[in-house]
Parts: sequence; C-alpha cells; structure tokens
Amino acid sequence: MEDTDKSLVEAHCRGDRKAFAELVRRHGASVLGYLTKISGSRDSAEDLFQETFIRVHEKAHTLRGKNFRPWLFRVATNTAMDGLRRRQRLKMVSLNETLDSEGGEQAELTCAVGTDGCEPCQDAVMSEHRGKVRRAIDLLPKRQRATLVLAYYQQLTYREVAQVLGCSLGTVKIQMYRALHTLAARLPEIGGDLQ
Repeated sequence: MEDTDKSLVEAHCRGDRKAFAELVRRHGASVLGYLTKISGSRDSAEDLFQETFIRVHEKAHTLRGKNFRPWLFRVATNTAMDGLRRRQRLKMVSLNETLDSEGGEQAELTCAVGTDGCEPCQDAVMSEHRGKVRRAIDLLPKRQRATLVLAYYQQLTYREVAQVLGCSLGTVKIQMYRALHTLAARLPEIGGDLQ
C-alpha cells in the first residue's frame, strides 16, 4: 500500500531520508510548474523550488491537519512572494539592468482551446494566444495571479486556495473574479476561453 503524504512527512520528521525524496518526487513537478507560472521565469522558478523544499524540510514538523498539498503550496506561495519582493527591491536599486533582462525562458501556459489536428496557420494563432495569455497573467497583481494559477492551472479547490494563501473563501472568489474579469478585458478575442 502506498504511503500517504502525511505518513511520509511523519517518517521524514523521524529522519527517514527516503520519505522526503518521495514527497519531492510526488509533488515536485506541480510545484515547479506553479512557481514557473508565478515567477514568469524557469530559472527563477528553479531557485524558488529549491528554497521551497528547504523550507518544507525545515518546517515539516509544523504541519497541522491531514492536507499536505495545500500546506506545500502555501510554502511555495510564500517563497515566491518573498522572491518577487526581493526582485522588485533589486530592480529599484540596479542601475545596469536593461528592460528585457527578465525575458528569459517562459513557462508555457495554455488556454482552454484544443490544438489536436490544427493546421500550421491555426498553430501560429494558438501560439500567439498563449503568448498573450501568458503576458496578461504576468501583469495581474500578485494575489490575483497566485489565485488564478492555483485554482486554474494547479486545479486546487477554492477552499484549498484559501488555505494556501491564508485568506477567506470569499477573498479567493473575489480575487478569481477580478483576475478573470481583467483577463477578459485585456484579451477580448480569447476571453471566453478563460471562463
């Protein structure tokens, strides 16, 4: 029988190294994908990923309740927000930074439109739509972006998103509404695909 996340955390707290490795194996890809979407850069996401799992390692003994995944994403969110604040502070101080230095490798975000069997022309349109969606999401305020990515791309329930972000269920619904409303306004030609 496969161990639950909770039992793996407990085993890790007792010193079982394999238990922590299993937690990283189970959740690493989704955490890295989430961090890539939040940070907008694969390189930044990899740094945040390492920092997230260092924090998980150090704070595993504080896990309360049975839901490891929302707790893990809360740690990842806090780590990402700290990282974004550091980047913003560094941006204001740096005199040598060019406007497009953050361009780097971008995560591939998809909207709810299928691509199976597309013609080359349709592929180009889809690629353009994905780029527009990615840029529009990057422009959302941090809380709205985190809410959207957790609920839409990581498929957490609104209640789990509320746990991750440390806010009420009502706040999550408002942030999601605002994010979708903003995206629909910025992306009128594909806005219907986002809702």
